[in-house]
Amino acid sequence: MCVVGARPRVVRTGVDLVRARRAGPAGVARRRAVRLDALVGHARARSGFYERLYRGLGGDPVELAALPPVSKPDLMASFDEWVSDPAVTRAGVEAFTADPARLGSLFLGGYFACRSSGTTGQPGLFLHDQAACAVYEAMSLRIDLQWLSPGQWWALLRGRVRWAAVVGAGGHFAGAGWMELQRRRDPVRRRAYRVFPLEQPLRELVAALNAFQPVILSGYPSALDILAAEQRAGRLRVHPVVVELAGESIDDVGREHIATSLGGALHDAYSASECLVMAVDCDHGWLHVNADWVVLEPVQADHTPTPPGIASHTVLLTNLANHVQPLIRYDLGDSVLARAGPCPCGSPFPAIRVQGRRDDVLHLTTADGRTVTLPPLAVGSVLDQPPGVLRSQLVQTGDRSLLLGLDLLPETAEDAVWQEATARLTAYLSAQGATDISVTKACEAPQRSATSGKFRQVIARPPSPT
Repeated sequence: MCVVGARPRVVRTGVDLVRARRAGPAGVARRRAVRLDALVGHARARSGFYERLYRGLGGDPVELAALPPVSKPDLMASFDEWVSDPAVTRAGVEAFTADPARLGSLFLGGYFACRSSGTTGQPGLFLHDQAACAVYEAMSLRIDLQWLSPGQWWALLRGRVRWAAVVGAGGHFAGAGWMELQRRRDPVRRRAYRVFPLEQPLRELVAALNAFQPVILSGYPSALDILAAEQRAGRLRVHPVVVELAGESIDDVGREHIATSLGGALHDAYSASECLVMAVDCDHGWLHVNADWVVLEPVQADHTPTPPGIASHTVLLTNLANHVQPLIRYDLGDSVLARAGPCPCGSPFPAIRVQGRRDDVLHLTTADGRTVTLPPLAVGSVLDQPPGVLRSQLVQTGDRSLLLGLDLLPETAEDAVWQEATARLTAYLSAQGATDISVTKACEAPQRSATSGKFRQVIARPPSPT
């Protein structure tokens, strides 16, 4: 949120976003149809993957439901054919995202690059072109207009729009990378925006936030829930105007704990590495899809539509803004419930609720009997770092014991990767004060949930059939 020093392309896009909202559902649908035709035409002409996939299909105008869905494994396996710029290669993106010094800079001078494992467990490398980045930045205007009252605007300005993003910063993840990109682009943002790595010890994170005094605090719900407990205990002393949740799902109890402890206006945003701003919430507890630039289709396991009012098996994403890596009917892996009728808030955009990623918070016991609480995405970001790891899964088996499963890329030296992964995990745990924790190598590769079919990276208890 809070666009500062916006460039002309961002301003033009922002103006159109305002006009789309005022035009109502019909105006949104017109924009979506034009952009879908342009995206599919571009994919057919410039992406070898889509040229083959769509060969023989009609499409003038494009009927989205007639196009075959795609998955992350399919796209990653055909990465060099999938991208529409021949200068982009998987090897090049992997080398770029392996260098932490390049966080916040643009790949080949023009593409925002990030990586993610996601709920499916399949790692992903994602690029966003400059047109898409302008849309994501302009979406901040829509968020600001929807969320902020005049009094809150004034409070943000008095606080110099200090924005703290509490996110995983151990790699080229979308949250940290996007914040660093904004800091590199604008001197005002360089002073106002700051990333606070989840991987640092909690006491250091609390001290840093106390010194910074953010007026905007954003982060994963599991991390903000831990910070809410620190605020209640009196160790954290911040007074945010807005608290933004993103990256995980949270129940009503968790929301209430964060809201009452941290204060400020609590809001949700639905985002992913594949599309940085998909939906934002309203006062009635629904997320409204930015449907002029994003298409979300709740579907069953066979990819047939899920009726409104029923939770879907998964959701198909079409990102209309990004042409360098076309995502058309892409299986995002989240369960989504679409509202049957218009939302009472009056928004012209479709309303949904999301059952997204839900890894567990770990509670480990130290040698002297203290409890160390660890947010799952911080743990996951540590486990994602060793080269050669396809996916990882950490299961807590006792107060002081963990079981680590690794699924490795082909032709990877298993012993070397295992040693690096356990060394990184042990170092992270020690930095949090959790020393002498037993980490055992799992006999099996990471497993999906028996009920949902989703992959969970951090589990605070052994999986059960329920």
